[in-house]
Amino acid sequence: MQRSWLAHYPAGVPAEVDIGQYPSVVALIEESFQKYRNDKAYILMDKALTYGEIDRLSRDLAAYLQGLGLKKGDRVAIMMPNVLQYPVAVAAVMRPGFIVVNVNPLYTPRELEHQLKDSGAQAIIILENFATTLEQVIRQTPLKHVVVASIGDLLGFPKGAMVNLVLRRVRKAVPAWSLPGAVKFNAAVAAGRHKPLDRPEIGPDDVAVLQYTGGTTGVSKGATLLHRTIISNLLASEAWMRPGMTRKPTEGQLTFICALPLYHVFAFITCGLLAMRTGGVNVLIPNPRDIPGTVKEIAKYKFHIMPGVNTLFNALANNAEFAKLDFSQLRIANGGGTAVQEAVARKWLAVTGCPIVEGYGLSETSSGIACNPTDNDAYTGTIGLPLPNVDIRLLDDDGNDVPLGQPGEIAIKGPQVMSGYWQRPDETEKVMTPDGYFKSGDVGIMDARGFVKIVDRKKDMILVSGFNVYPTEIEDVAMNHPGVAECAVVGVPDKNSGEAVMMFVVKKDPTLTKEALADFCLKNLTGYKKPKYIEFRTDLPRTNVGKVLRRELRDEVLKTMDKPAA
Repeated sequence: MQRSWLAHYPAGVPAEVDIGQYPSVVALIEESFQKYRNDKAYILMDKALTYGEIDRLSRDLAAYLQGLGLKKGDRVAIMMPNVLQYPVAVAAVMRPGFIVVNVNPLYTPRELEHQLKDSGAQAIIILENFATTLEQVIRQTPLKHVVVASIGDLLGFPKGAMVNLVLRRVRKAVPAWSLPGAVKFNAAVAAGRHKPLDRPEIGPDDVAVLQYTGGTTGVSKGATLLHRTIISNLLASEAWMRPGMTRKPTEGQLTFICALPLYHVFAFITCGLLAMRTGGVNVLIPNPRDIPGTVKEIAKYKFHIMPGVNTLFNALANNAEFAKLDFSQLRIANGGGTAVQEAVARKWLAVTGCPIVEGYGLSETSSGIACNPTDNDAYTGTIGLPLPNVDIRLLDDDGNDVPLGQPGEIAIKGPQVMSGYWQRPDETEKVMTPDGYFKSGDVGIMDARGFVKIVDRKKDMILVSGFNVYPTEIEDVAMNHPGVAECAVVGVPDKNSGEAVMMFVVKKDPTLTKEALADFCLKNLTGYKKPKYIEFRTDLPRTNVGKVLRRELRDEVLKTMDKPAA
């Protein structure tokens, strides 16, 4: 395939971007610290941190961490939602050459223990709201150092103190915790203020981030993202957004609405780092599920860029107060994580006047590797064209290229692709072709222009509101319940989350109820992984060698959903 898509690139977008202009992510963000020193970088609850303040705070926190004895290449976990400490922590971990391990703060103790052990993280920076989770597993992990943040830490006095008081005493949002030896975030920053910071040489092939993603075996794996991997994605994304930003004049500082979680690779690149690269400001939304609160917050700003997932766009587009906002500066609404539904795209366009530009990426590709042109005026139903530096092939089951217009597994090559799964060469080998293409597991069709439409999923992964959910992990948890003889998990369509988790169960204990099993799963799985539907069966369909036929179960459900109402 001769990269037919290049002929259909928007004017001014290059086929390749020069990833050699920065040796590391550190070099890129430090350039922004100086270039935009007095400009706002992140805003939370009306409190802004400037680029200069993030520079100073991260330098001091980095010096503190280095003073603990951490060396270049050591892993430091960050377990926080969208709060001001998050960008400070990322810069603080990267600047001495440590490796960021992004952790979902909603993880259960079981999930957190696995990730900390697998990554070998020696330190963690965690929001106090989730410290009780860490308390339950810390003795089973290699952690030596804990820094605990409170939401009010960087909000200033008296606001910060009031916010902490309300969260702890009124809303009871901070469960009691005990982590002997833990240091408060502000104390760590203060302790590093007068310490020197040794600056090791950080090169393009050094590891920057471990971005964990589910596995078909139920084991979460760390996608190893090098500094050049992230630089490549970042610069390609910047080049791709330019046509959308320049088709109409814009006013004021480039403003991003960051409602997606920064620990997720989509927001990490598209909000966190892209805004810093372009001198933009991120308006942080810690809890986007609170739609009225989210609308109230973003109503304060004339915003230019808003990445989101289908569920968020849908909820906002159907909110009467959101429809009253000023969208005169909105230039790009970037959809990803899961398919954007046409009805949602139409409603969003009618409300905002700005089309949703759908893209596609994975943790293994450091976020987006395909996107619709940002100067599009309408919904296309595709994931767009491959981005600069990206090569895409569609392969059959034997690894051969399929003709244009025929379905094949999307395989991706380019500097945006991970170097492999962290310390799992066997798992890496399963997803890489001999000539270096990453096999996504998604089945797509490419047209003559190079636009790709996803039509199926080769693997059994379920996409719930943009988050990967793997059936085997849920099945493994459910099988630990004494009342379960066997089970199978599939994804089924859901109008709110794109897909939802459905579990089919053969009982061992006839008294087992759906409610009891759902509660058991919730104690061991993050909320979005919990089965939304549970159905009891006397047996499960199998192949002649005994393998449960998940797809047959899913097809049964789809047939019943397609039947007209009686």
